[in-house]
Amino acid sequence: LTVLNAGRRYLRAEELSGKVLVTSGLGGMSGAQAKAAVIAGCVGVIAEVDEAALLKRHKQGWLMEISKDLDHCIARLREARKNKIALSLGYHGNVVDLWERLVYELDTTGELLVDLGSDQTSCHNPFNGGYYPVQLSFEEGKQLLSSNPGKFRTLVQESLKRHVAAINKLADKGMFFWDYGNAFLLEAQRAGADVAKKGANKTEFRYPSYVQHIMG
Repeated sequence: LTVLNAGRRYLRAEELSGKVLVTSGLGGMSGAQAKAAVIAGCVGVIAEVDEAALLKRHKQGWLMEISKDLDHCIARLREARKNKIALSLGYHGNVVDLWERLVYELDTTGELLVDLGSDQTSCHNPFNGGYYPVQLSFEEGKQLLSSNPGKFRTLVQESLKRHVAAINKLADKGMFFWDYGNAFLLEAQRAGADVAKKGANKTEFRYPSYVQHIMG
């Protein structure tokens, strides 16, 4: 319902075939994202740093394909988008790398390859394993979290700023991004990322919340 309503509201589309959703998280509640993309008929690319979560969703049949290769992900995205094939593709890697690659594709080809975007990392708990910084691998992140939590926190905040910068570039070209109630925008703001709504008070973000704007 969230994906369908986002399409209706922001793309003015009842039919999402050929549209692309990019998001992150395949553990816990966010595991439903891959299934939702296929039910809605779109192309869903979902990044997940934890291979165990990816493999679990694939084994359950909620996730159709898995890839560690961004080149392959972009090629599959383009193919499914062109042919209007419903697809759920799990990218085993950091979502920031995925967002930045989509910016690169936009800059080099002029193609905006994503229509809808969101995030379901556990940003209510970003400094204790809910969000892993792009600068490190998953295993390196776990080790740093254990050995130097202060440094881990700094890297998470740097990663959040990169995360938002890439989303902002794509949103400026027409992608629609929304907050999933996971404190992503709040923690990004605390990290110094550009998420404020222009001309509004400091408690308002430039991106909507799914509760009020989509489900409401």
